[in-house]
Amino acid sequence: MSSLLANNKDIVVPGEELAKGMDYLPSTGTYRQGEFILSSQLGLVATDGRFIKVIPLSGRYIPKPGDLVIGEIIGMTFGGWIVDIGCAYQANLSMRDVPEYVEKGAKLEQFYDFGEIVVAKVVNVTRSKSIDLSTKGPGLRKISGGKIISISPSKVPRVIGKNGSMISMIKEKTNSRVIVGQNGKVWIKGEDPADEVFVTKLVLKIEKESHKEGLTDSIKTLLEKTIAKPASNTLAVTDDTPEKTSGQNMPPVEKTPSSDAVEKTPFPEKTPPAYAAKISRTKEARK
Repeated sequence: MSSLLANNKDIVVPGEELAKGMDYLPSTGTYRQGEFILSSQLGLVATDGRFIKVIPLSGRYIPKPGDLVIGEIIGMTFGGWIVDIGCAYQANLSMRDVPEYVEKGAKLEQFYDFGEIVVAKVVNVTRSKSIDLSTKGPGLRKISGGKIISISPSKVPRVIGKNGSMISMIKEKTNSRVIVGQNGKVWIKGEDPADEVFVTKLVLKIEKESHKEGLTDSIKTLLEKTIAKPASNTLAVTDDTPEKTSGQNMPPVEKTPSSDAVEKTPFPEKTPPAYAAKISRTKEARK
């Protein structure tokens, strides 16, 4: 009779028995020995129907065709670019696998220069570990701005969530743009640096607590509490009108002289005699 000997998300060590019987099938990180399925690495148990696998807690990225990766341009060849995707082998991005039209003899740095970051897709991995990339396709492009953080590649599925639920929730609640590469590189671009710092803390929290139950609810609660708080740099609008009191304890208010209180020099009511005589002589001369 078949039975599971380890629960989902249990931490197991190499050689630990996970299931008994032929109704279960080994997958990534597991192997069969007789009627038992055993773990081949340290990690978390994950069951998918009849399949049992172990997600490693740590380790380097191993590229597979179809993976979305974030890499840095570190070199150029006659036919394309060399990209660092954080694994033991460098990846190649051919001129034929970019959306831009590159003429023969054109300067490659005009399209992808040293140090620039690209979001690409792994299209082929040969036996000799030659990795071919492509930037043709939706969402594949050169990116700029924001920040890039690194997490364990084994924790990427937890950060993304089931059907993208976790990362979609983070992007929606924070109005940030986030791209998670299978190679453990995460690009974050928010409306301001504070948003990027907050999303970074969330991603690192998920990586650290990926083995815990109810992590999605915990992140959702944290998002709601943080968003509900007023921004620290926003001044609250207050009413400066003083409250009505009896007037006995009110401090004396210094009065500021208004324009009506300013002493004005009165105009003379009558014309002085000297000016009157001068005006009289002027009138007689005009006659």
